[in-house]
Amino acid sequence: MSGSSAVRRLLPVSRKQLRRSWKYINAAVSPVHFNNPSPLLEEQSRGLRVRSLHCSAPGPATTDAQGRPRSDQDDLPMSLDHFRKPSQPSAGTTGHQEDGWCDGYTLPHPVWSEEELNSVQITHTPLEKPVDTAAYYSVQMLRTGFDLLSGYSWGKRFGTLDEKMWLPRIIYLETVAGVPGMIGAMVRHLKSLRCMTRDHGWIHTLLEEAENERMHLLTALELRRPGPLFKIAVIGTQGVFVSMFWIAYFLSPRFCHKFVGYLEEEAVKTYTHCIEGDAMMSDVLLVIRADEGHHREVNHTLDSMRPSVTNPFSHGQ
Repeated sequence: MSGSSAVRRLLPVSRKQLRRSWKYINAAVSPVHFNNPSPLLEEQSRGLRVRSLHCSAPGPATTDAQGRPRSDQDDLPMSLDHFRKPSQPSAGTTGHQEDGWCDGYTLPHPVWSEEELNSVQITHTPLEKPVDTAAYYSVQMLRTGFDLLSGYSWGKRFGTLDEKMWLPRIIYLETVAGVPGMIGAMVRHLKSLRCMTRDHGWIHTLLEEAENERMHLLTALELRRPGPLFKIAVIGTQGVFVSMFWIAYFLSPRFCHKFVGYLEEEAVKTYTHCIEGDAMMSDVLLVIRADEGHHREVNHTLDSMRPSVTNPFSHGQ
C-alpha cells in the first residue's frame, strides 16, 4: 500500500484539504524578517520560528490603466467593491501571505530599525497636576503589589529570575496591557455615535495600540502555554480592570492616558531589565520594548490634549 493511500484511508479528507493543510503548515514556519539591513528575530535555541510579520506584494502578471497590479478580483462588478481582496498590502501593514495576497487583518504599526531598537531609554514624565499624581501613584501601587505576589521583587533582589519566572509575568501583563486601547476606542466610538460628532482620528490609534499589545501576548505564548489556574486569574483580572477602566475613561480620559503612559514607563523598565539579564529571545524583547516606548510617548501626548483636538498620529504611527 502506498503512503498516500494509507493517509487517505486513515484520514477522511480530500486531496484538496490535504494540500491546503500542507500549505498552512509550510506558511507557519516562515522566518521573521524586518525592513532593515540586519535581520532580527533569528531562530532561537528552542527552534522557534515566527511567521513573517510583513509580506511583500506578488509580482502582477498585468497592470491596470494606472499601472497598478491587476488581479482576478478586478473583474468583479463595481457593486461588489466592498468584497474585493487587496491586491497588495498598504505600506506599514502586517499580515501573512496566502495565495499571493496579504490578509490585511492586522492594523499598521511602526517598523523599527536596529538603531531605534537599541536607543530606547528609561524615561519619566514629571508630575505637574493632581491628575498626574493620581495616575502615577495608582500605577506604582499596582506594580508594587503585583511584584510581590508574582515573586518578581524577590527574584530581582536575589538574582533568581529565569525564563520560568519571566514568561508568566510577560504573558499576564500583556493580557492587561491590551485593555486600555480597546476601552478608549470603544468609549470614543460610542460617544461619536451618541453625540453625532467626528472622533478626530483617536479611535484608530487606540485600536492599533490594543492590537499591538495582543501581538506581544501571542508572541510570548509561542514559548509557554498557561494552565487553568493562570487563565482563571486572567479572567478575574480582566473583569475587574475592564469595568474600572471603562468608568475611569468615561469620567476622565486625561487620567486614563496618563495612567497608561506611566504604565508603559514601567513596561520599558521591565523589558530593559529582562534584556540586560541575557534573557531568551532578546531580539524579540527589543522589538516589544520599542513598541512599549512608543505607546508611552503616544499616551503622554494624548493626555495633554483636549478630546476634541485632532489626533497628531497618522495611521500606523
